[in-house]
Amino acid sequence: MKATLVNEAKDLVWSEVPMPVIRDNEVLVKVHAAGVNRADLLQREGKYPPPAGCPEWMGLEIAGEVVETGAEVNEWKTGDRVCALLGGGGYAEYAAVRHDHLMPVPEGLSMEEAAALPEACATSYLNLFREGHLRAGQTVFIPAGKSGLASFAIPMAKAFGARVITTVRSDEAKEKVRPLGADRILNSKTEDVAAALAEEERNGTPVAVAMDCLSGELIGQCLPYMARGGYWVVISTLAGTETTVPLRALLTRGLHLVGSMLRNRTPEYKAELLSELVKVVWPKIESGAIRPPIDRVIPIEKAAEAHAVLQRSENVGKVVLRIC
Repeated sequence: MKATLVNEAKDLVWSEVPMPVIRDNEVLVKVHAAGVNRADLLQREGKYPPPAGCPEWMGLEIAGEVVETGAEVNEWKTGDRVCALLGGGGYAEYAAVRHDHLMPVPEGLSMEEAAALPEACATSYLNLFREGHLRAGQTVFIPAGKSGLASFAIPMAKAFGARVITTVRSDEAKEKVRPLGADRILNSKTEDVAAALAEEERNGTPVAVAMDCLSGELIGQCLPYMARGGYWVVISTLAGTETTVPLRALLTRGLHLVGSMLRNRTPEYKAELLSELVKVVWPKIESGAIRPPIDRVIPIEKAAEAHAVLQRSENVGKVVLRIC
């Protein structure tokens, strides 16, 4: 079979590799499409190695068809349409997947749409609801609204009854993300985000949960205006690794500053999370309340072009690779 390898020059090369051999608790999936994530770009640069036991090539989420099942697998059969969360190895024609890291493709979705679900959906649900304890009627802050992750998290939060604030970096981007349904979109280049959150607090709609992929100085600036008992969940540090935390606000408001990564959770935790997604989120996807936002679909042979789209922050929604 073929997979996308990284050569010494950091180029992506569609190359021959050995066929996966599944374990008794695994399923072999013929991959039709794979989602592209910023973690893939980091792995390509050697800064985000795959977990032990995973293939060397990139790819955290796929959709495809079951072609073989291990001896201990009973819930899946040949021909099932599935999507899956992986530790790595999705940029390939075939992938070996733990049986409990598979989910059925939601009714009405294409393989490309299904490939955009596992990473963004699991990350959004984990950090909004499990870590952030988000409830209907609360205000949630989800910065970087153009990102593939936020473009799923925003509709998810809205579908569960939350009020959503997001940020972009231009007025043009505001118009591009408006269809996602955020209640307030801030241009962080021209608007003071902390001042806007202070205004929200004065108006009786303070931020109860933040799912923050940017971090940096903004955390310390915004914490004083959060709702009492609020949760600021740090999931990445794209805007910086340091901030000044106003401890008095943290103390008097009973705030929670939480660090959260999906990748370092145990396989058992991920299996439980994915099972919950199918029960809780899949019905909203199948009803149309949440739709996977696809920016574009690119052939796997042009994976470098897909990476460039993310590097230039051109996408609103997910970039997906079509494999077959």
